[in-house]
Amino acid sequence: MTFDGLAVIVVGYGSSRLLEQNLAPLTRRLDGARTIVVDNRTTDEERQAMRRLSAAEGWELVEPDGNLGFGLGMNAGAERALAQGATHLLLLNPDATIEPADVETLRATAGDEPFALLAPRILRPDGTVWFDGSDLHLKDGRITASRKREQLGLTDVEQWLSGACLLVTAELWRAIDGFGDGYFLYWEDVELSYRARRAGGRVEVVPEATAVHAEGGTQGDGHASSGEAKSSTYYYFNIRNRLVFASRNLDRDAVKRWRRASLPIAWEVLLQGGRRQFLRSPAPLWAAFRGVRDGLRAARNSTSR
Repeated sequence: MTFDGLAVIVVGYGSSRLLEQNLAPLTRRLDGARTIVVDNRTTDEERQAMRRLSAAEGWELVEPDGNLGFGLGMNAGAERALAQGATHLLLLNPDATIEPADVETLRATAGDEPFALLAPRILRPDGTVWFDGSDLHLKDGRITASRKREQLGLTDVEQWLSGACLLVTAELWRAIDGFGDGYFLYWEDVELSYRARRAGGRVEVVPEATAVHAEGGTQGDGHASSGEAKSSTYYYFNIRNRLVFASRNLDRDAVKRWRRASLPIAWEVLLQGGRRQFLRSPAPLWAAFRGVRDGLRAARNSTSR
């Protein structure tokens, strides 16, 4: 089958069952596309399962010796795809699904633009909206849904796109050098969007295309609906990496503003999982404390340079 320039890239971590369920039905129907799976190492058994599945489905498997995290794992897959002549990269989470027609809608929207970064509307399995654009508040680093921008009266904001499902052109990917390092999980997509826009890229949600995301499926059971407690990993890296982003991309005055808002924003992140979670375990609070502490260290190092 002739390669049409589309490479599907997925980073897994103990994800063979998710990929069999979500990715295989897609790639069997994506004529002309290539699929590259990066298997961040978990166990020997999982590595063998990924080898069997990839061989059966015709996927190319990249096998790091350890766990690169999301962004660097995607970079490894993209490097392989670009070396093979890919013109468009479809970045997809193991716990996300998208129909071939929606992939084609994204590609058609990109058209011949060399610098495009596009995302579909993303729904939860229960049909509620999980993502249709998020705004980064440049003043303090808060994040809110773009659809609330007018209601909240926001002006100093910039939309970013979720890494759960993204279409990016090869030229833009090369221009911004893919995902940044130092994150491991979360906020890499905020930075990718931020840098893509500064490189002159088209960064937008394509509402005519839809994907489905069972949030958290790569860390346990996927969330079928909103308002469920999240993992300590989610809390730690979301809170920490907000300040990692600031230290990598903003000036000293902005970094100081973001630092001052760290505690209230950490509490807002925790409340995404509801208050009942605090009755079951102190783990979310401990994760938030460590996230604030380590994020402040990153920001302090930035402002001292």
